[in-house]
Amino acid sequence: MKEYRLTDWLPTTKKEMEIRGWDQLDVILFSGDAYVDHPSFGAAVIGRLLEAEGLKIAIVPQPNWRDDLRDFKKLGKPRLFFGVSAGAMDSMINHYTANKRLRSNDAYTPDAKTDMRPDRPSVVYTNILKSLYPDVPVLLGGIEASLRRVVHYDYWDDKLNKSILIDSKADLLVYGMGELPLKAILTELKDGKSFSDLKDIPQTAYTIKAAEENALDLNDTIRMFSYDECMKDKLKQAQNFRIVEEQSNIIHASRIIQNQGDETVVINPPYPPMTEAEIDASFDLPYTRLPHPKYKAKTIPAFDMIKFSVNMHRGCFGGCAFCTISAHQGKFIASRSKASIMKEVRAVAEMPDFKGYISDLGGPSANMYAMKGKDENICAKCRRPSCIFPNICKNLNADHSPLTDIYRSVDALPQIKKSFIGSGIRYDMLLHDYKDEKLKRAAQKYTEDVIANHVSGRLKVAPEHTSDRVLEYMRKPSFDQFYQFKKIFDNVNAKHNLKQQLIPYFISSHPGCSEVDMAELAVKMKQINFKLEQVQDFTPSPMTLATEIYYTGYHPYTLEKVYTARTKEQKLAQRQYFFWPDKEYRNKIVQSLRKLKREDLLKRLFG
Repeated sequence: MKEYRLTDWLPTTKKEMEIRGWDQLDVILFSGDAYVDHPSFGAAVIGRLLEAEGLKIAIVPQPNWRDDLRDFKKLGKPRLFFGVSAGAMDSMINHYTANKRLRSNDAYTPDAKTDMRPDRPSVVYTNILKSLYPDVPVLLGGIEASLRRVVHYDYWDDKLNKSILIDSKADLLVYGMGELPLKAILTELKDGKSFSDLKDIPQTAYTIKAAEENALDLNDTIRMFSYDECMKDKLKQAQNFRIVEEQSNIIHASRIIQNQGDETVVINPPYPPMTEAEIDASFDLPYTRLPHPKYKAKTIPAFDMIKFSVNMHRGCFGGCAFCTISAHQGKFIASRSKASIMKEVRAVAEMPDFKGYISDLGGPSANMYAMKGKDENICAKCRRPSCIFPNICKNLNADHSPLTDIYRSVDALPQIKKSFIGSGIRYDMLLHDYKDEKLKRAAQKYTEDVIANHVSGRLKVAPEHTSDRVLEYMRKPSFDQFYQFKKIFDNVNAKHNLKQQLIPYFISSHPGCSEVDMAELAVKMKQINFKLEQVQDFTPSPMTLATEIYYTGYHPYTLEKVYTARTKEQKLAQRQYFFWPDKEYRNKIVQSLRKLKREDLLKRLFG
């Protein structure tokens, strides 16, 4: 087991700077999360990347924004810029439930304390830095900023907000995964350019005065409806979303501009997906994989959850209507090499308290590793938000054999007793009737291998609903496929004499879902004797299809009107059907179904 010194982490205090003999830093990063030096935590990734570029870096995790602001002053002024990220999770979803109640814990904070970051740290931290050091540029990044780069609906304010660039007053915003744009920024700065010169770097956004728009070269540029136009007409906001989603998920995207009052936000198109060498380089940086020693004797729940896991790829081509993964990571898969993955598995095996079990060999969706188009020229022109909905693309090379190979190689290591798959599995890709026999056999082999060898007692899948009409709004496959997969799951368990559980995830109050749809969901769960555990009420988060439908009332692609439960009462009325076996909900459900004149469902549910 490797012994670490304090200098193996990036410095977080003046004293730690002095130990290294530094009197000034090149970049100071402010993060809403605790500092965990692990590739799953964005501040660590960016810090290590900057360090690899030869810069002097420090991280200020969870600075106190309430006092005399000493945390924002303690390391002085950086030579190049400040970096700001709210953390690995959107702060508002981190803080509040779907009913806007404060959560009782924060998984990214020592001992799960809930008061260590403000609402919207991206704005709060940047505003503070700009007031203290008006001449130092601020670079904004992370998922919170990424999803708010355009005019967006804010569920917690219940209104349309301008780009976070305007509210924060940041000089530049990096959206999506930040390694490639950050390297380009550093190259420009090393060449003597200033932040005000950084106008053409892919995957960045910045503001200009509206009066300066005439100076822009508008070739290959899409002008979206302005903030004022969207405030007056929700249909225009819905139409904007389609532009943003399509331009975020195509290889050769256009630049986007959007007027917001007396300022205009300019969003440069994204980089192509990272190559294997590029993503390996990020994961192979010298992480300790441990929380900073300052947290000794404290637990950080998010770290405990992933410390014995390995992320094998980024991106997701599922395109689910309620999910932010493709908006942030993109729909194209960037996969690590097998050598890089095996190297990290060996590093995990050397960690303190490792007992021989890898908790997850996965990614945003577990079974998308190394998958891409058979003819990538077709993919380059494709505007579909999903490669697998409403059907699996004929051009998708959905070969599961590389995954099976990695699982077996990991389990063959002497330090590994067993590896598990904790990430969600897309069973629609496993059940598909591939015309290519090789793909069909690989999917069948993968399915049995996962169920027989890589389930830690319970396999989590996400049908999300039972109504095919609601599932269509969600961009998810028919619930009939859940029955098919459950049959296979039960057969494999019987074949290998296993007693494992299948745990489905469901969502209530999703756009297009009615109370009757939820009652029918409860009936179907009763029929197969499922008592639900993994359930949630739909929470509108920025830059998802479902959120745009929730706010505007229109589907951005068809422009049809869509019903959505909006009030607290409507949402609770749907959610109660998850808990129909509980006596405390029975009377309310009975009253609801009688009011809806659905005694047929009442009889099927309670007899």
